[in-house]
Amino acid sequence: MQVVGYRARVDDHAALLVAEDGAVTVERLVPGTTLSYRLGERHCAGAVDGDIHHGCDAADAPYCAEHTSRWPCARCTGDCGKPIEACDEEHAVYLAAFAPDTVKVGVTRSWRIETRLREQGADRAAHLRTVADGRIARQVEADIASDLGDRVRVPTKIAGFAATVEESFWERLCIEYDPPETYDFDYGLALPDRPIAETLATGIVRGAKGRVAVLENAGSVYAVDLRDLVGYELREGEPERELQSSLGAFG
Repeated sequence: MQVVGYRARVDDHAALLVAEDGAVTVERLVPGTTLSYRLGERHCAGAVDGDIHHGCDAADAPYCAEHTSRWPCARCTGDCGKPIEACDEEHAVYLAAFAPDTVKVGVTRSWRIETRLREQGADRAAHLRTVADGRIARQVEADIASDLGDRVRVPTKIAGFAATVEESFWERLCIEYDPPETYDFDYGLALPDRPIAETLATGIVRGAKGRVAVLENAGSVYAVDLRDLVGYELREGEPERELQSSLGAFG
């Protein structure tokens, strides 16, 4: 059994896609669910076609060169020929803020702006403007990114899981960019302390924020980047290695 993909939390719960004997099943990370998997070897996750899995034994993980898809818009700054069909759709330019004081600019098709923000685990967000197509949106994004940046690493997001966005920081951004619409997201985690970043699939699911699941194990709370699980073979049982414990585990 191998982890071959994941779903970030949006309207529904986050989930792992697990393959066995060519069939894909969905392991929904519903709060209260108990996971009891030990991580085995990690190799390429192959390809998923609906509920069918095409396996790959290449050592590269989570994907080998043959199974790595390259999104043409990943580093686009608007100097392009609109290579994919979605480029011609109306796009939104937004700010996504992560507690306590990190922000990035991004773009997405206008109809899925809230979905995109939840996929990223944004705490607060601002819809800056709507433009005719993806090329214009990328040009606007590149201009704003020179001041704010357009990427936030997962460890930075996890560092703020027990915090809230600083009001003064957010107010300054809203005054500067004057967005017509803002968002405030609550993922229901209510964490008193920062969780420990770890790669494991054992524990009680507390919830998820974007692609990061929160698990409780032996009195400690862990934040697991679901992408870091992709490619691992799963075995029943507890982790064989000793995990770092939070201070709360000794209270």
